[in-house]
Amino acid sequence: MTTIDTTPSRRSVLAGLGGLTFCIAVGNDGVRLMSQAQANALANASVTPWVRIAPDGRITILSAGAEMGQGSMTSLPLIVAEEMDADWSKVAIEWTPADAKVYGYKDPFGTEQLMWIVGSRAVQLYFTQLRMAGAQVRKVLIANAAQKWGVDAATLKTEPSVVINPANGARFTYGEIAAFGTIPATLPAVDPKELKERKDFRLIGKSVPRRDTPAKVNGTAQYAIDVKLPGMVYASTLHSPVHNAQPGIWDPGKQDQSAAAPESWNDAEIKAMKGVIAVVKLANGLAVVADRFETAKAGRDALKVTWRKAKADGFDSDRALDDYVKIHADATAQAVKLEEKGDVAAAFAAAAKTYHAEFRSDYGYHAQMEPLNAVVRINETGDKVEVWEGSQAPDESRKAVAKALGLGLEQVDFHQCYMGGGFGRRSLGDYAAECALIAKEVRRPVKLIWTREEDVAQGMFRPQSFQCLEAATDASGKVTGWKHCVVGDGEFLLITGIKIPYYGVPNQAIERRGVSHGIKLKHWRAVGHVFNTFAIESFVDQMAADQGMDPIEFRFERMGANSKARKVFETLAQMSDSKAKRPDGRALGISITERSGSLGAGAVEVSLDRASGKIRVHKVWVAIDGGVIVQPAAAQANVESGILYGLSSVLHERITIKDGAVEQSNFHDYNVMRMSDLPEELNVKFVDVDTRPTGLGEIGNPFIAGAISNAFFRLTGKRLRHLPFTPQRVLETLKA
Repeated sequence: MTTIDTTPSRRSVLAGLGGLTFCIAVGNDGVRLMSQAQANALANASVTPWVRIAPDGRITILSAGAEMGQGSMTSLPLIVAEEMDADWSKVAIEWTPADAKVYGYKDPFGTEQLMWIVGSRAVQLYFTQLRMAGAQVRKVLIANAAQKWGVDAATLKTEPSVVINPANGARFTYGEIAAFGTIPATLPAVDPKELKERKDFRLIGKSVPRRDTPAKVNGTAQYAIDVKLPGMVYASTLHSPVHNAQPGIWDPGKQDQSAAAPESWNDAEIKAMKGVIAVVKLANGLAVVADRFETAKAGRDALKVTWRKAKADGFDSDRALDDYVKIHADATAQAVKLEEKGDVAAAFAAAAKTYHAEFRSDYGYHAQMEPLNAVVRINETGDKVEVWEGSQAPDESRKAVAKALGLGLEQVDFHQCYMGGGFGRRSLGDYAAECALIAKEVRRPVKLIWTREEDVAQGMFRPQSFQCLEAATDASGKVTGWKHCVVGDGEFLLITGIKIPYYGVPNQAIERRGVSHGIKLKHWRAVGHVFNTFAIESFVDQMAADQGMDPIEFRFERMGANSKARKVFETLAQMSDSKAKRPDGRALGISITERSGSLGAGAVEVSLDRASGKIRVHKVWVAIDGGVIVQPAAAQANVESGILYGLSSVLHERITIKDGAVEQSNFHDYNVMRMSDLPEELNVKFVDVDTRPTGLGEIGNPFIAGAISNAFFRLTGKRLRHLPFTPQRVLETLKA
């Protein structure tokens, strides 16, 4: 356990630093880098360090990338170090404060500054600004050396952590410059043309060990669940089993009346348990607070609660999927147009042949390893709060805590921790806000830990969906018309990955038809790409098989694949030897994969146990265009983890809801892939391109379902249309 008594303020740390500290300040004149002396003089400014060079040569770089095992905490500082020309062995990494105005990137879908490490955003959205910051630091170091030597800065060059004068061989280490150097009031501008050429990279594109690995191996890495504060108590919560509940302390005058609030419970019995300190009423549940977590959990498990009805009461997920089919068939149902291109009606009217297929997918749970948890401490006057949490979006969590307590952002000090998996679930801060409310009520520091059962029951799921696809082909077999409709709950969560810019179909009509059930939904690794890409690529494969064509050639000749798609499919064909005969009882299936600006093509080799209905994936190949790969080994591991996450969800994982409540409770009935199910081979290849990095954290997931279903067709002559492909569904498909 990590015991924490006091945390020095950033200003006191800043004031005690020696050497050169490059700070970021936010004021009326916008965001700018500045010196430590300037920062100390700005008493009313929000000032925090970004890069510090100590006289002994040590370099500290802050990372805005939340670390959940994907490597962002290493990759982002490495980008700065590359343009600084820093000696990587001398670089230490710390997390930035949770201040999006200072350390955030611009929201690609809006105007806000965000720190959310979601959507495979970290490297691709921070890449350019971190390179520019590193280049500015390098310029300042060169300028100081030039002034000391009395030479033109343009005549100097750098090697790792050293400025060199080629004329006479004179050298200053960065540490030596830090001892005498100063930072100008206005940092030198950097023209993008001044950034390093790819051929000159020393760090980008070269794999280095991840900095978080040693701490995770030796146990010193701090997760929020490790934090222990003086006087801390523990909380365990029980929420309404019915979804659509609202977080917060119960207030009958303010809460949404659709929330499933606790109406009565065995309060005296729970409070009489030894070690129980309080039972706190929440808007949608109860928190048992005790001196030990085991006691809090025992109290939570002993609760007997009468709940008020909520919007999702009576909801049945299986019945809802059947209703989606009716909504799609209803010509009067409201639809949102997502893509309107060309003249679809004319394409179908003139078609030599048309195709049609329908697909379904179930809810999916995030299944992160570490249960949701947070630690909160509020000062005696109630005007300052500290939060320890492993969050994908520390700025969002800080905001949620401030809102819950009625405080300003400046009154919330957020301590970022490592996290044992996120996959989209840890980007909201709802459980941290809940912990803050409990801490306020009991007036003591609180560690809140959700049980796995609570996490499953209160999951924010990948939405379920029904999809209908239609295509028109001309006399030559080319696809000239394309219709795709997705029906379900979740709006944005339903539609990612539904467009097909990588294919050149001239006439397209893509739409969403929405419903609302009151089930909590959330971004889930690759979001809607999982079920949308499955439907798209299964449908394309259906047409290729009908026309007797190789599936890759069909995509080139009949779907009008663009040059980027052609390149990844050509690479995949070579990697997997796609036209080679497979061993008896095995078949190959392929699919495109796309997410966060990256494009790829994937293939799987599968076998089938016809008696049990179990599909076994033996080998996986994927070729990806992800731009410049900053850290190849970490990128490969990230893609491989996406592949395994996809395999687990496609073959095993299913959430069902009856009467508004989740039927599954833990990993005994929410099945995830076991070690014995892992493929024999995972083969990942990045196409060599010289374009800016695009997202890689989720690209390994979307192709899995389509590739497996297409391989299954080659084995059986039958199509799987409903995710996940459980053994029961496989057997039903074989019998159909």
